[in-house]
Amino acid sequence: MIPGVQDAAKIPELRRRVFFTLFLLIIYRVGVFIPTPGIDAARFRSLFEQAAGTVFGLVNMFSGGELENFSVFALGIMPYISVSIIVQLLTHTVKHLEELSKEGEQGRRIITKYTRWGTVVLAMVQGMAISYGLES
Repeated sequence: MIPGVQDAAKIPELRRRVFFTLFLLIIYRVGVFIPTPGIDAARFRSLFEQAAGTVFGLVNMFSGGELENFSVFALGIMPYISVSIIVQLLTHTVKHLEELSKEGEQGRRIITKYTRWGTVVLAMVQGMAISYGLES
């Protein structure tokens, strides 16, 4: 075995974090295969075949093809990445965020909290927009 991996397995905090990350990955992979209730999967797949070159096709590609299955975790990591980029851009333009970024670890924690809350809000908005778009 690689010597660095053996040493990492001996550190309790690192071992706990690795197992937690693996646990979350397992939950995500299981959630990807759970279809959203009330969705006709065959009809939904044919909708995405027709929309291959549109924005829906692009979003489906970024979600790893799981939007086509319309699973419980269909949005994937896109809302987090989007909010993360937005917060980084706002850090340079909004005075309050700029001050927080200069405060060190405490400021970064607050910015991370803003990013998480923004991710929840954006995921809700994206989910509602997708469901509204699919209804019409």
